Amino acid sequence: MTESSSFRRSLGYARVSTVGQTLETQLAQLADAGCTTIFREKASGAKASRRELQKLIKALEPGDEVVVTRIDRLARSTFDLFGIVKLIVDAGAKFRSLAEPWADTSNSTGRLMLAVLGGLADVERDLIRTRTAEGRSRAKARGVHMGRPARLTPLQQAEVCQRLEDGETHADLARSYAVGISTIQRIKRWAQRTGEPSIPTSSRAE
Repeated sequence: MTESSSFRRSLGYARVSTVGQTLETQLAQLADAGCTTIFREKASGAKASRRELQKLIKALEPGDEVVVTRIDRLARSTFDLFGIVKLIVDAGAKFRSLAEPWADTSNSTGRLMLAVLGGLADVERDLIRTRTAEGRSRAKARGVHMGRPARLTPLQQAEVCQRLEDGETHADLARSYAVGISTIQRIKRWAQRTGEPSIPTSSRAE
């Protein structure tokens, strides 16, 4: 039993990273491959919000085929490649790369490679999470603040504590310092709990 190679439409996707590069070679190859419509992009492959790629995905219908000259025209990482190809397959379409014969989801080899890509993408995602967690731990050990920057300086926070003791309301102080009432309340809670008038940098993410 042979697998079908007929498609409803062959849609090409061509991309270059910089304005100085041209799309002509890719356009010619995609046209020779039978693409009736070619989506053209001048954007980094690392960008998630590529307008023409999004248009291509939205235009897909069951039975369509998406063609690129090389897989690096579609994505720059295994994680992104798997995510984009999965969107194509979920739309009922197929994906094919001209330069990489194995990257063809219309046949069993391509579908196997898609499954392998999924596993590699999971590994890549775990590695990113691990590196991010390790980076945060090292930064915290150096005393680097990992949360949002403090809205008020230590001196302003001490002023808030004093003005609260003098009877000013949370709302008045929030307006005075152009912050939310929750900021004033957080400073007050910290002062009551620790006896310190300002929140140290290493604790502001709490």
